[in-house]
Amino acid sequence: MTTHRVSLTRVALGAASLALVGACATPPAMAGSAAAEPAAQVVWGACPEDVVAKAAPSRLDCATVPVPVDYADPASGEIDIMISRLASQDPSKRRGVLLLNPGGPGGSGLTLAALLVAQGLPASVTDSYDVIGMDTRGIGYSAPVTCGFTVDGPYFANIPPYAVDAAAVVERAAVAEGAAQQCAQNDRDGLLRHLTTANMARDLDRIRAALGEEKASFLGYSYGSALGAAYASLFPERSDRIVLDSNVGDTHLDRDGMRRYALGMEQTFPAFASWVAERHDSYGLGRTADEVRATYAEIAARLDDEPVQGIDGATFRAATFGGLFNERQYASTAQLWQSMRTGAPLPPAPGGPPDLVALENSLSVFLSVTCNDVDWPEDVQTYQRAVAQDRERFPLYGAAAANITPCAYWPYEPAEAPVEIADEGPTDVLLVQNRYDPPTPYRGGELLREKFGSRARLVSVDASGHGAYVLGGNACASDVTTRYLVDGEMPEDDVTCRAS
Repeated sequence: MTTHRVSLTRVALGAASLALVGACATPPAMAGSAAAEPAAQVVWGACPEDVVAKAAPSRLDCATVPVPVDYADPASGEIDIMISRLASQDPSKRRGVLLLNPGGPGGSGLTLAALLVAQGLPASVTDSYDVIGMDTRGIGYSAPVTCGFTVDGPYFANIPPYAVDAAAVVERAAVAEGAAQQCAQNDRDGLLRHLTTANMARDLDRIRAALGEEKASFLGYSYGSALGAAYASLFPERSDRIVLDSNVGDTHLDRDGMRRYALGMEQTFPAFASWVAERHDSYGLGRTADEVRATYAEIAARLDDEPVQGIDGATFRAATFGGLFNERQYASTAQLWQSMRTGAPLPPAPGGPPDLVALENSLSVFLSVTCNDVDWPEDVQTYQRAVAQDRERFPLYGAAAANITPCAYWPYEPAEAPVEIADEGPTDVLLVQNRYDPPTPYRGGELLREKFGSRARLVSVDASGHGAYVLGGNACASDVTTRYLVDGEMPEDDVTCRAS
């Protein structure tokens, strides 16, 4: 049952990893790359076998790019970042490179180009660019890190469990402190403290330079929006066309960003509840959206007292949160609810059994970047107050999103302030945002629009789910974004796209 629990919460840990989201000025000495720009040096070759298999039928090339472990002290050593390339097949149309990031922090992006092609990325985009995926530092094939978490250990989820009361926050604090200590104990190469959004943005610029490009375009989803915002702010003169989708709201994830998970669930849940209500004859979970919401509360409360098939109330809430990311997951989420009410066998885990090694790596990177980017409160009472407040404001998930994390006990202080959004520069940032998005609610798009000012335009999509461009299937959003990437046509004003 434990493995199934991991499968159920995996989605909520990935895209909801989100990258969500403060800002102080970055010290001038660290603003860009601390060392001279390297010459073009990429030597393309075959990708690892698992990357080839996941990318099929798309064919990718792979290479590595060396980057400093510590940009403040480049002589301290280097690590290799693995990148992939879906090469443009039309040299006459090729504009440059389009760097990708799938979110996280902690998501592997080596096969993202292939995934987007399979989902309908227009050929005009793949003709215009060499599409460059990557494993950012600490992930997968790029000097992977581990905190040594195990599936049967006390910590194996970066979204804290729903805290039913103040005592539950104290109980979670002990787990969070142990997880932070475990990360420090496993940091044998001293890399964890250097996993930051600012350093990942500097890595992007090293990749651009290694590819021999004067500028780079960027497409990032979820946490990728924070990374892209950091890149466009640190290197505005080297940013070409920047598309940020499902926006965190800043260049890093902080408490406010994580608490917005609960806002996103409240805003997105009605679409799922209506879908389930329309199928009451199949699922028996309520004939109206209000009845479905009441069913959720009833199941969660009962599981808080007595787990069913290894699923407790916290896991049930997390699985439901993850089930709102895309309508394709609604059926399996409703089946999970049925199992909790009737004792019927659990539905198959979406996507099959998780790769626990890759998942642990992702959890470790998410935690490191989130804790390194910003200084988190260290007193338990701060989290108890937030949990009590958000349990009332956002009953579905507030007491989870506001709960304490290992960042309260992180062994390393931030090496620098978070990257500050640069609102001076070219109008080159297109923000794409669904109005109903569980981990990155619409407010994240509004925040980035306000902070970038005249540099940005916001495409608001009247749709539910996580991911709008290509992944969401909205024709209007696709057309506006593709025109910008291919032709450089930035809308004169913000755009509203109706539901498809």
